[in-house]
Amino acid sequence: MFTNGNAARGVHQAPPLQEITLHGRRVTYRTAGSGPLVVLLHGITGTNDTWRTVIGPLAERHTVLAPDLLGHGGSARPHGDYSLGAYASGVRDLLLALGHDRGTFVGHSLGGGVAMQAAYQFPERCERLVLVSSGGLGREVSALLRAATLPGSEVVLPLLTSTRVLGAGRAVARLIARAGLRPGADLEEIARGHASLADAGARRAFVQTVRSIMDPGGQRIDARDRLYLAQVVPSLIIWGERDPMIPAAHGRRAAQEMPDSRFELFEGAGHFPQLHDPGRFVAVLEHFLATTQPAHYDEARLRALLRGEGGD
Repeated sequence: MFTNGNAARGVHQAPPLQEITLHGRRVTYRTAGSGPLVVLLHGITGTNDTWRTVIGPLAERHTVLAPDLLGHGGSARPHGDYSLGAYASGVRDLLLALGHDRGTFVGHSLGGGVAMQAAYQFPERCERLVLVSSGGLGREVSALLRAATLPGSEVVLPLLTSTRVLGAGRAVARLIARAGLRPGADLEEIARGHASLADAGARRAFVQTVRSIMDPGGQRIDARDRLYLAQVVPSLIIWGERDPMIPAAHGRRAAQEMPDSRFELFEGAGHFPQLHDPGRFVAVLEHFLATTQPAHYDEARLRALLRGEGGD
């Protein structure tokens, strides 16, 4: 339905990395543009750089805010709470500290779970909800993520992220490049995330985050029992057809359970549709923003929904 799109307007330089101290901890972020706020939330082991291809185009019509969640990127890596609720509270606090009242929450992978949690905890802050290859919508996830929940993963991860192993990975990438082949967005981004775990604080945050939402059998945090509440917030679901981390079936099923939501499948894309086809991603998102009205918090309607009384 959407091809090329507004991301093809030109090359955009990434806005500078900024930082703020919240609760005594450094939080880094990028922001650009003016207009209604769009908050971009990255996935586990990711950073704001996950959105590098779409921040500029989106900033032509919107204020874009892309933070590094705690434990990721340039943000602090404290000993503490890495639950979805804690991440959601951190997003709310960052918005308020920067002078933003509310906005559209766009979450990728773990960031999708954070976006849903933020919309649930702070409905008055959420104008729209966009889930991109989101966690929290079903049990099945890749074996790679499940492995981090096993006892002893803290011992294994330093070995997997040693200089020797990372160097071997880079050598393989160079061989692939010499052969004229280009690794896909999934391989490149997963490699970036793997490299970030060489830092002890990032490893600790990764393990604590994974264990807060998963067990060896898969995701144990499941938002599906509350998806009916999404009818009060315009919602869009975007998924890669060939997602190796979280199956696209999760997105299709969630769209059926979220009244009036929209679903966009990116053919040929994996876990990072925003990198696989940024032009289409921006076009789909901008069309959604332009053709929906921001939600207005209505406590009476929410109360009626929670009591099973409809709410219309």
